[in-house]
Amino acid sequence: MRWSKPLRLHLGVLVVASLLCTSMPIIWIAFSHGSDAAVHAGVQQMHQMSLRLIEGYRNTLEGGSEAAALASTLPQLVSPPPQDLQAKQEFFLEVLRNVPNATSIYAGYPDGSYLQVINTGQNYVRETLSAPNPTAFAIRTIARRQRVDVISTLRLLDNEARPIEERQIEDVSYDPRERPWYQAVVQDGVPVSIGPYVDRTLGAPTLTIAAPMRDDGQVVVGINVVLQTVSRLLDAREISPRARAYIIDGGDNIVAHSDPAIMTRVLGTWSRSAGALAATANRFETSLETVARLRRDPAYASGGLARVDLDGESYLVQITPVSVSGLFTGSEAAIVVPLNDLVAQANRLLVRNLFIAAAFVIAGVAASVMLSRVIGRSLRQLADDARKIGDLDVGEKGVSHSWITEINTLAKALAASRHAISQFALYVPREVVRRIVNPAAGTVVKAKRQDVTALFTDVRDFTTISEQHSPEDVVDILSGYFELLNTIAEHHGGTVVQYLGDSIFVLWNAPVQDSRHVENGCRCALAMKAAIDDLNKTNRMHGRPELFTRFGLHTGPAVVGSFGAISRQQYTAMGDTINVASRLEGLNKEFNTSILVSAAIHDVVADRFELRSLGMAQVKGRSEKVNIWELIGESRGYAVR
Repeated sequence: MRWSKPLRLHLGVLVVASLLCTSMPIIWIAFSHGSDAAVHAGVQQMHQMSLRLIEGYRNTLEGGSEAAALASTLPQLVSPPPQDLQAKQEFFLEVLRNVPNATSIYAGYPDGSYLQVINTGQNYVRETLSAPNPTAFAIRTIARRQRVDVISTLRLLDNEARPIEERQIEDVSYDPRERPWYQAVVQDGVPVSIGPYVDRTLGAPTLTIAAPMRDDGQVVVGINVVLQTVSRLLDAREISPRARAYIIDGGDNIVAHSDPAIMTRVLGTWSRSAGALAATANRFETSLETVARLRRDPAYASGGLARVDLDGESYLVQITPVSVSGLFTGSEAAIVVPLNDLVAQANRLLVRNLFIAAAFVIAGVAASVMLSRVIGRSLRQLADDARKIGDLDVGEKGVSHSWITEINTLAKALAASRHAISQFALYVPREVVRRIVNPAAGTVVKAKRQDVTALFTDVRDFTTISEQHSPEDVVDILSGYFELLNTIAEHHGGTVVQYLGDSIFVLWNAPVQDSRHVENGCRCALAMKAAIDDLNKTNRMHGRPELFTRFGLHTGPAVVGSFGAISRQQYTAMGDTINVASRLEGLNKEFNTSILVSAAIHDVVADRFELRSLGMAQVKGRSEKVNIWELIGESRGYAVR
């Protein structure tokens, strides 16, 4: 069968194709240019941001580096506390006021003495130290460690350096000589950068810049910057809402991150693991593995732009070294931006243009539909009529009219076919007609052997009824009677093969396959008897004759199909099964019963219907007796599935 579609579809496709071929190239060119421009602008933003990020990061660390370098030249810092304590404190306070990103400045001495001034401007610092809100600075002192009267205090100052509170600290276990910043400076004798590590006093991840005193290399001055301060420099949202920036050290570990949520998790991991960052904090950033690979590629290690795929989405990545004055060697900043965010405006423009194009396409489709409706309405009606004829829905109807001559000719031909098939269906079982006119079932009525269930009916004393009524009345009585039985037979899946005088011959499992043909035959016989009983009540009320009907039902093999001459055939079934069913109907007269069935019927449905055994009986035309049963009704409690 060749491919075909409605006329409106052909016209619609033609119009849509024309519009799309015109509009889509224009839209695509505009989108491509817009996307390229958006990506270029995004790249420029990433470059500018990386410069600002590096500048801010370096300013933060360089401020600490310069402060440490300056402190290393002051002679009053060489002597351990409590000597020159006031001068030391004033200098440290001045450093914290001028280096806002520094959280603390301190000095460690070879005798284990320690002096630290802490900026408590952040809430978490005050909470850690249990300091009241007015506290601006805290001064921690450990002196005379080798003596009995060891000094270990924590003094809290307000913003004007006025005392608020002083506490004695019994725990003097903190020893600067054991800290990595002290050991690294004493060992190398030059300024060093340490971190990130967890600050002992504040319990926060910290970066440290430490330097030896010029006059005594065993005295070390250090300044701390916590990672939270660094993370605030990494805000990448000006590029896009989902852009992110972070700093990694030489071991590919996250030092700081622009996402506050990730930074909080990183800090939490540090607090729990006391510095074991790499195995835990790094998993919070899915791009880290890719960035670690790119930083080893010379094409990208110094600011080159890379395009990568992460989690099914394209990203732009830029990596820039951020070492400061030889410190924090190996640290690099990474900026990661989703490509879709950069082309969002171009995408919105594309969507707008697509909506405009869609409006034109819809308008074109509407025009084509209106054009095709005029022609297609008559064609669809004719196609619908043809389908109904194929389904034997052949009720008479008027011939449709069109202003196209060919359609009118086709409509008249279909009307003639409908009339012919409707007349044909009056004389041949409807299902047989349906299969005859179906091109896919050309051999369906060929005679073949198969199991069937056959039902024969007969009206008692119909000859007497015919004598007592006019032929017109008899025809009228039989027409209503046959219409009732025919409807019941079709409702139960049976095919009325023949009308024989006042009798009918109903068949199951042919021509339509029916796996429950025996059960349906029994149920049909009971339904017919009940319907005839109701009909007789009505006939008595109107003075019409009662039609007492006898039924014979048998199942077994038979040859079913078309029989007769080449030019004139009839659809029927033949064989002993059919003869036995007909003879069972006649035996009702001998046993004074209504419905008789064979043992073959009983064997199949005995568990579903109530049957009464009548023993063996001689059937006319057969040498052997037949075991017969009376069908009384359905078994109680049996549900029809």
